[in-house]
Amino acid sequence: MKVNFKIWRQDNTKSKGEFKDYQVDGINEDMSLLEAIDYLNEKIVLEGDKVVAVDYDCREGICGQCGIFVNGRAHGPHDNVTTCQVHMRSFEDGQTVVLEPWRAKAFPIVKDLVVDRSAFDRIIRKGGFINAGTGSAPEANSILVGKKEADMAMDAAACIGCGACVATCKNSSASLFTAAKINHLDHLPQGRIESRERTLSMVGQMELEDFGACSFTGGCEVECPQSISISEIARMNNLFMKAIIKKA
Repeated sequence: MKVNFKIWRQDNTKSKGEFKDYQVDGINEDMSLLEAIDYLNEKIVLEGDKVVAVDYDCREGICGQCGIFVNGRAHGPHDNVTTCQVHMRSFEDGQTVVLEPWRAKAFPIVKDLVVDRSAFDRIIRKGGFINAGTGSAPEANSILVGKKEADMAMDAAACIGCGACVATCKNSSASLFTAAKINHLDHLPQGRIESRERTLSMVGQMELEDFGACSFTGGCEVECPQSISISEIARMNNLFMKAIIKKA
């Protein structure tokens, strides 16, 4: 299989980037896209050039690291998948495959296809956890959680923080990510104790970062690898308004 890779190359955040073309032959259609990039990098090394920098970790669709645009779509040509779940059989022989990093002010480019997503970490540090006293572990069944609540919590907790929601949003909004991190704790009785403080702090930090406002176009829901619903955003907004009213 022959592929023409058109890849964004940029040395660092401050340098000017550009697309470069790489003609690659001998790619197996059963390779994942990341394996094809590895194959390309081997070729680049032999030619004495610098390898293409790309984020990845688990390559099993659960770590959220391999976030890139593939032919203009976050993660690739399929709905609700990660980049590592895209295989070369998704493309035609001889096709041009354009690879570029997330395009969002809040995600500055580190190098080539790698971006800095530490803005997400700063949002989490503002309350994406539950404070609990140290000591012996409590009895597992001492706080009962209904199946419906547990399921809703797990649905929101499935967020892997890949950033596709931000990248695909025309406003670069982080509302889906932030909502998922707030709601999965708020669905549980252990998390509701700090619900108001958590919501105000995490939404406040989100607004301090370079993310845009949500306009409910639903693009984030389509590209999210975990199919997290935009109804989570509506729920977060509801919690935020209640928190503001109580604070007043």
